[in-house]
Amino acid sequence: MALKSSAVLSSISRLLMLVGLCTSSLIIADAQRPPNVVLILADDLGFTDLASYGSEIQTPNLSALAKAGVSFSNYHTAANCAPSRAMLLTGVDSHRAGVPNIPETMPPEQAAHSHYAGTLGDNVVTVATLLQDAGYHTYMAGKWHLGQTPRQLPSRRGFERTLALGDSGADNWQHKTYLPIYDRANWYADGEQYQLPEEFYSSRFLVDKMIEFIDENQHDGAPFFAYLPFQAVHIPVQAPEEFIDRYVGVYDGGWHAIRDQRQQRAIELGVVPAETGMVEMASTTQWQALTPVQQAYEAKRMAVYGAMVEAMDHHIGRLVAHLKRLGEYQNTVFIFSSDNGAEAMGEAAQNSWLNRWALASQGYSVDYETLGLKGSFNAISPSFASAAASPLAYYKFYLGEGGMRVPMIIAGERVPVKDQFTAAFASVIDVAPTILAFTGLAPAPQRYGGRRVEPMIGRSLLPLVDGSADAVYGEDDAVGFELAGHGALFMGQHKIVLNRGTYGDGQWHLFNIVLDPGETNDLSVENPLLLQRMLARYQAYVKDNNILPIPDGYRHERQIVLNALQKRYADEILISLLLILILLPFALAYRARVKRRPE
Repeated sequence: MALKSSAVLSSISRLLMLVGLCTSSLIIADAQRPPNVVLILADDLGFTDLASYGSEIQTPNLSALAKAGVSFSNYHTAANCAPSRAMLLTGVDSHRAGVPNIPETMPPEQAAHSHYAGTLGDNVVTVATLLQDAGYHTYMAGKWHLGQTPRQLPSRRGFERTLALGDSGADNWQHKTYLPIYDRANWYADGEQYQLPEEFYSSRFLVDKMIEFIDENQHDGAPFFAYLPFQAVHIPVQAPEEFIDRYVGVYDGGWHAIRDQRQQRAIELGVVPAETGMVEMASTTQWQALTPVQQAYEAKRMAVYGAMVEAMDHHIGRLVAHLKRLGEYQNTVFIFSSDNGAEAMGEAAQNSWLNRWALASQGYSVDYETLGLKGSFNAISPSFASAAASPLAYYKFYLGEGGMRVPMIIAGERVPVKDQFTAAFASVIDVAPTILAFTGLAPAPQRYGGRRVEPMIGRSLLPLVDGSADAVYGEDDAVGFELAGHGALFMGQHKIVLNRGTYGDGQWHLFNIVLDPGETNDLSVENPLLLQRMLARYQAYVKDNNILPIPDGYRHERQIVLNALQKRYADEILISLLLILILLPFALAYRARVKRRPE
């Protein structure tokens, strides 16, 4: 069925879909109508944060979805939120989509260029637009972070009903910013500024809104696309007390114990190979070096994190149950993933007296007794972030596997393969083409809506979930990523990666990430020809996507402070003070690492 942009042809398209005349893929060939699609996105969720991937966190509803479909153990995203979201919704590389980095950390030397705006460009078409023009109802409830002008909001990018957070994050209990880099928490409903209700918890409220949207058109027979990007588990890490209580004591053994336990459990579940090793991150401190009071505090921080993950799972379960009551579950395809790996905050920053004072001026407490509850500010440390990524290395903002490799589940009655993992390489650019394949639609042509648009470069993952293929990428196919000067390229079983910044060494490394997902064995000396071949492919990727060099000395932690100061100027000294306190542990860690380098 051809995609049409006019209202009349859209109505014709919907009619054809309702009588079952649309062209469809193998999976929908015998169906009476195209499937609903529910795309669920966690925020900053680590690779083994789900029970079905090896976690101690209870996620029964996502485990049920895993049993109802295929789980991906070699799926990769960008290493921070906005670039991942741009690629997720368009199937286009983030640099071509206008979102190579989040605007909060974009250096001015890059931000001056139009394709480095940090907002979704008019040169790309979202999968929501394609589905809406083909007769789907399209709904979004959650974090957007792809632009906040009227033309950039999701209500103008293909979504019929929206409740959207425009910022990188916000408080989970009230209408409040989470860091003083924003004047206010920018929530929008159908394109207009929106005030959250007094009784609010993000995961519950977002699912409530999605259920409300679905119910509005439930009887007209048209399929729907529901995009549900949670705030969980982005900072501030917060959760209802009844969920927190379940994890008090679980993390008393420290991050090394959790990292080891998850590694073993992931091996047992077949998530990673039996010989998978782990590296010790430079940011991971020794648990035994902490005092008992410090250990209790760090364990509570992680307990709230586990609670926030389980609370998200609980509300996902409410949505699934509602679709079952409506009789829509059997006709719904579910896709669950995360935008990037776990986010790490400074070890000492949260509970220092000066940070307490700075956060108190923003209305936040960091007291042990109320961690995670309304009025508290919480985050997990780099050490526990490494546990969340176990057995992988690095976390958010870095292109190590821990920053890029995250869970993904494709499930539903329309997915023939059940309760299996696939180790086939997959990328965030593949999600939009996969959704189109499920719904029997084609990508946008070269011109769409009266303008020239970038083509989708991702590939449908349907062959992996219908059992017709073991891979959708060949041994010579290359997929590149770049973020703030970090670089990575995947080809066959191998990956080359360069990490800069506080915990990177600025050197290219070569790994077999199928056999060695923990990136423990650098093959660059052993196989220099492959390294050079992949480096040449990476340079071609840089040229093809007009990737700009990063300024000397750039660090994302520092740039967010500079950008905030530029925006708010010197009368907002508190901004710089708070952010410097957050960044101080990173600076100290970097200084210590430099001192440890051999002469």
